Amino acid sequence: MCRLMGFVSSQPETFSQAVGENLNEFIHLSSVHCDGWGIATLDQDSASAHLARAPELAETSSTFTKTLQETTSDGALLHLRWATAGLPVSENNTHPFTHNGFTFIHNGAINPPSSIDSEIAPKFREFILGETDSERYFYFLLTQIEENGLIEGVTNAVRKIRDSFDYSSINAMLMTEKYFLTICEHDPARKPAWAVDGYYDLFYKSERDQVVVASSGWDQSGWIKLPNHHLLLVDRISLELQVLAL
Repeated sequence: MCRLMGFVSSQPETFSQAVGENLNEFIHLSSVHCDGWGIATLDQDSASAHLARAPELAETSSTFTKTLQETTSDGALLHLRWATAGLPVSENNTHPFTHNGFTFIHNGAINPPSSIDSEIAPKFREFILGETDSERYFYFLLTQIEENGLIEGVTNAVRKIRDSFDYSSINAMLMTEKYFLTICEHDPARKPAWAVDGYYDLFYKSERDQVVVASSGWDQSGWIKLPNHHLLLVDRISLELQVLAL
């Protein structure tokens, strides 16, 4: 289980500028989600992402603090990992995952991780380096996107997992140089036993020059809840957003 955050903006900025004074509350969630952190940036004029990640607790990591302070972009993802039981804590299992102009982070579990291997095109399977369901989910999305286009591909992938596989949550964020997508698809009854209701909820705030989306568990006063079984699509040029049923 993990915590997700992403933003897109009209000009480069830091996470602190995008999120505001409550960012430290989000980072404190790493005291539980302590198995790794990752930050990926993908500027609108860039064909590839810049990635920094490590299998360590974010809040006490000097590398994380330095990376967060120095990260300036018009599009970025941040991930705090709490490893699914049985999956190793390692860099290859640490989010975000990147490939050919896509960046991706996930919160939840697909059981077992290998169950969706047959749905991944052979050309993408060779890029899998870790053991997680999350990395496989990413390449399954890319398989569907290549076959059907961005929106239909993502929608098809989510519906296939929802209809055919065992999962707790496939909440995820996917970014390209043109779009920022947030998938909200989860089973609230399958939250961690210790977690409060709403653990899988995602919220967003949309302002004139930026859109920020993040997992729950900290002060998001004034943010809008993204409904379950929906997709938030943001055009990175206009920053116009759509909420689409999955």
